[in-house]
Amino acid sequence: MKLVIVGSGYVGLVTGACFAEFGYKTICVDTDEKRISNLNLGKCPFYEPGMDDLLLKHLNNTKLLSFSSSLKESMIDADIVFITVGTPSRRLEDDADLSYVWKVAEQISLNIKKYCLVVTKSTVPVGTTKHVKKIIEKKVIKENFDVVSNPEFLREGSAINDFIRPDRVVIGTENKKSENMMRELYRPLYLRETPLVSTSIETSEIIKYASNSFLATKVAFINEIADLCEAVGANVQDVSKAMGIDQRIGSKFLNAGPGYGGSCFPKDVKAFSSTAKKYNINLSIVNAVHQSNQERINNIATKIINNTNSNATLGLLGLSFKPNTDDIRESTSIKLALLLKNNGYTIKCYDPEAMENAKKEFSSFAYCETAIDACNKTDAIIIATEWNEFRALNFETIGKFVNDKKIFDLRNIYNGNELEKIGYKYYGTGK
Repeated sequence: MKLVIVGSGYVGLVTGACFAEFGYKTICVDTDEKRISNLNLGKCPFYEPGMDDLLLKHLNNTKLLSFSSSLKESMIDADIVFITVGTPSRRLEDDADLSYVWKVAEQISLNIKKYCLVVTKSTVPVGTTKHVKKIIEKKVIKENFDVVSNPEFLREGSAINDFIRPDRVVIGTENKKSENMMRELYRPLYLRETPLVSTSIETSEIIKYASNSFLATKVAFINEIADLCEAVGANVQDVSKAMGIDQRIGSKFLNAGPGYGGSCFPKDVKAFSSTAKKYNINLSIVNAVHQSNQERINNIATKIINNTNSNATLGLLGLSFKPNTDDIRESTSIKLALLLKNNGYTIKCYDPEAMENAKKEFSSFAYCETAIDACNKTDAIIIATEWNEFRALNFETIGKFVNDKKIFDLRNIYNGNELEKIGYKYYGTGK
């Protein structure tokens, strides 16, 4: 089976590399010539644990993975073509921008010479895959293609494991022929007894948005509970632990913090609500989640401002929206830093992987070489992203170089009592 992945961004590249790992001949296509050139040299354009090894393995050893800027050449004898281009939020609206999807669909339609499946793996609103079908039908007879929805459920920082050991695989199809082809594609997962959920195309598209919106709801919910815990003297970590033991609730996504960010949750929550409005459905809970998350970072900034002197120097540890990625899109760490900067604070910062991306967009921060440097001569330290590197810092030593011993632990990775014993004023989240 020959696979073509159109779009070599995060989803496309992980998808292509992992299908090569399954043993399929896979070509990733992108219009960015520089990106393709670097990929053919084994240079990954983003940080994701394990990706460099996977690229080199299948580029140089198995020869199953290749990269091209020519969709026409890549699609020769292709059995399945995946659309994995970005679907960002529109600038002035909450809708997903599907212009890249439509453009790729048109290009695919010009290069189908024999039967193949056209699969939308990009996160798209309900109705998108059927519209892709309409675009292709203008140029290709219906006997030569089928469309399928196959949403991705990849978490940045653990994407390879998520692809190879998924909780489930969702495929939305219109007929048995396309369903059987997709089942055959994912046959390598059968030994792991991975659930394969076969649905209609519309159902598949909704599953993706509903899943992300529900997880975002858990995040926003526990953050509001954290505020209540701070007000009454309770501990949100104990609340989360007790809640999570209940199997109906589950423990995941119940860690209080500065709110959700990244490339998925913010745009997907907004796009899901926007899509529902077109069908006269008000997703009031989803709307409230978005509003709560918007307010979350303002509340944390206020907490820091109220407990520090104006014009203070702050050491910010963590710039990526989560650990094990260099992705700074919708990063709560950076949103917080910008708010504090605008309030007169000096921001010294450090991140193990996201520094270069941050420097390209935010020149007003002072970037440091190490976490220790970022803490040096500061009036307060903010732990904003829970990188492992930040979990065992020697605060006794750091305390000798700070102006004031204050720590705002936004991720609750430290024991406040222990830090207070060595002279720090500790501000946890929901404590």
